[in-house]
Amino acid sequence: MNTKISEKVINRLTLYHCILQDFITKGNEYISSKQIATLLKIDDSQVRKDINLLNNSGKSRVGYIVKELKKSIETTLGFAKTKKAYIIGAGNLGMALAKYDNFTSYGLNIIGLFDNDKTKIGKTINSKTIYNIKDLPQLAKEHGVEIAILTVPGKFAQNTAEFIINSNIKYIWNFTPTVLNVPDDVQVWNENLMGNFLQFTYNI
Repeated sequence: MNTKISEKVINRLTLYHCILQDFITKGNEYISSKQIATLLKIDDSQVRKDINLLNNSGKSRVGYIVKELKKSIETTLGFAKTKKAYIIGAGNLGMALAKYDNFTSYGLNIIGLFDNDKTKIGKTINSKTIYNIKDLPQLAKEHGVEIAILTVPGKFAQNTAEFIINSNIKYIWNFTPTVLNVPDDVQVWNENLMGNFLQFTYNI
């Protein structure tokens, strides 16, 4: 598929995927765009427009075949291609992410954590080893890892990001409250937890 999909559409498609998984668990064979729209409190036409990007045609008055639609989303968003990642920072957030098993359902395989705390190095979290941050360049090359999930304290974020980049990792999922300064060939996705919270609570 050559069509560029926007971040907003990708976000909605992942929510559709969660709904579809729930329908499969409940044994439902079909789902309508109206059912999806009602659950997410969005317009029915928007759901149909998003699904049209998947080249998945529903059945008249019946809806979409749940398993086929789920597979279409997985294929379009690249779930089928497993991507290896490291968590950089074995603090509370890093540990929590390491314990979250659903990442594998979306093609993300977290294979280890890194930290500079000697009391943590060598321990395992959810069968994932915590390595010394100094070993990142060597292990990233050996394991073929391209994604770093950055969870260090904000004051260490920029220096750590530079070390990650020098370790030849070009994709950073940034959970820190710091806007990173990176070269043009490095992609950063900022997970703005506080921004999302403030959007949610703005009108409360």
